[in-house]
Amino acid sequence: MANILNIKTSISGEDSVSSRLSQVVIDRLLEKEPFSKVVVRNLATEPIPHMEFEHFSAFNVSEAEKTDAQKELTRFSDQAIMEIQDADIIVIGVPFYNFSIPSTLKSWIDHISIAGKTFSYADGHVKGLLKNKKVYLNFAVGGIYDNGIVDNMEIYLRTFFGFIGISDVEVFKTEGTMLPELKDENMLLTRGEIEAAIA
Repeated sequence: MANILNIKTSISGEDSVSSRLSQVVIDRLLEKEPFSKVVVRNLATEPIPHMEFEHFSAFNVSEAEKTDAQKELTRFSDQAIMEIQDADIIVIGVPFYNFSIPSTLKSWIDHISIAGKTFSYADGHVKGLLKNKKVYLNFAVGGIYDNGIVDNMEIYLRTFFGFIGISDVEVFKTEGTMLPELKDENMLLTRGEIEAAIA
């Protein structure tokens, strides 16, 4: 049995291709381990606030010394870190918005990148503290790009997860989701890749 954290980031709701890809991944995982638990974190409907100085300052105060206001400021981070610490598998839908990841996903990243909780600078070196976890990234891209911009998103997310200790990252990607002549065919191809990879 595994604990699966499903992170949704698309504003498209039921029409979201990235969320549909994530669901294919989760369905395959549940076929293998049917008693696994799935926790859904929808950053589109329940976004984490963008990082501000007040949040950052509150992170540097010990739990025993935090005021009620500081506890409120860090509760988003505390919840998100608890969810990823508890998860064995993290499944993330990543739509392509204006040449980058959704800003809500960046906020989530900022709020879980906390020294002493997900990484440390022990002995002067960065050490990721999250171990024995796997991440599935499911990219949905509206157009077709050959300039490396989509690859940059993947590199960024792989680098981040490596920073917090997660090196087992698998990527699935479908492009042309806004092009009717390509959308269904490419989605079917990606679905096949997922089913073959999670056998």
